[in-house]
Amino acid sequence: MSAEPFLPAPTPAPRFGVWLIGARGSVATTAIAGCAAVAAGLHPPTGMVTETADFTSCGLPSLSSLVFGGHDTLDCPLPKRAEHLADSGVLPHGLPSAVHAELVAADREIRPGGPPPGDTGRTQEQWIEVFAADIRDFVHRQGLAGAVVINVASTEPAPTDDALPPSSLYAAAALHAGCPYVNFTPSTGLHHPALAPLADSSGLPYAGRDGKTGQTLLRSVLGPMFVQRALAVRAWSGTNLLGGGDGAALADPAAAAAKNAGKERVLADTLGAAPEGEVHIDDVPALGDWKTAWDHIAFDGFLGARMVLQTTWQGCDSALAAPLVLDLARLTARARQQGLTGPLSGLGFYFKDPVGDGPSSLAEQYTELRRFAGRLRDGADDRGTHR
Repeated sequence: MSAEPFLPAPTPAPRFGVWLIGARGSVATTAIAGCAAVAAGLHPPTGMVTETADFTSCGLPSLSSLVFGGHDTLDCPLPKRAEHLADSGVLPHGLPSAVHAELVAADREIRPGGPPPGDTGRTQEQWIEVFAADIRDFVHRQGLAGAVVINVASTEPAPTDDALPPSSLYAAAALHAGCPYVNFTPSTGLHHPALAPLADSSGLPYAGRDGKTGQTLLRSVLGPMFVQRALAVRAWSGTNLLGGGDGAALADPAAAAAKNAGKERVLADTLGAAPEGEVHIDDVPALGDWKTAWDHIAFDGFLGARMVLQTTWQGCDSALAAPLVLDLARLTARARQQGLTGPLSGLGFYFKDPVGDGPSSLAEQYTELRRFAGRLRDGADDRGTHR
């Protein structure tokens, strides 16, 4: 009998890290639990654009290949946080126990965040190195092919001096650790002028800022509609009622102002000028992770006929944001694999205030996203350069 031919063992698929700033928050917990649930076939990938037909052959990392860790100032373990979210209806009942092992594994990789308010024990450069060392250690110990750093922490006020705010310290740490950076919040992050040279010289891709999940998502659809139908918008006002950690953070007027800037920018970009009206954000703790967003749009029709459109969006921010975070992790990790550098303008579809040049209309942004997917598939450039 002839000997069986020698068959080499299959090469294990590479694994990729997702390092979350705010790793024990609602969005991060929902993303980690949701990734495990979808990867195990317990739930469909509803809300994940990267699981649709246009993205199936882009070489994106599989959900099962993602390994989670991060920084946070909170000490509530992820399994307990997931139980709280299930009790409030954000996660399905029974899911925290079904993905308990994955939550425990991710929780082991969460490191203390900072700096605490008023801290003078370390310089900015020292904090950046501490955070970067945590990220590098994560990649090394887990044997990862690379990692993406995504900021999903609570909104911080815009800086009022030259000091780097915490979001910018984390952003700098990501680049120092050799990782692409995604800012899913309206916080400063890489937008700080002091970080521009680092972003330009890092040779890394980055994306942001402020995930577009609810009210602004709708505005990016309705704004172009009024323009395309030649209807004159006279005023556009909005109100947001929300609770949870985001509601508490946005009770700070300075943080709310940072959040509203992106909402108003979408209208100015799509309508050609900012209409009258403001957005108000009210913290209603009883709502928890659920949000109601109301818009009142006054517009003129033919012969000056005055009309009004009112919209109400009721949803769960964490459930809307989590699939987008997973999309961005996969797309950015693949962009890094393909050698793309600089601002990923093709990902503007996901943000209120996208980096790089690109359209403001959601339909046009989706077209750009599909083109970006084609570039990932073909190994071509995305307005940036290959290294």
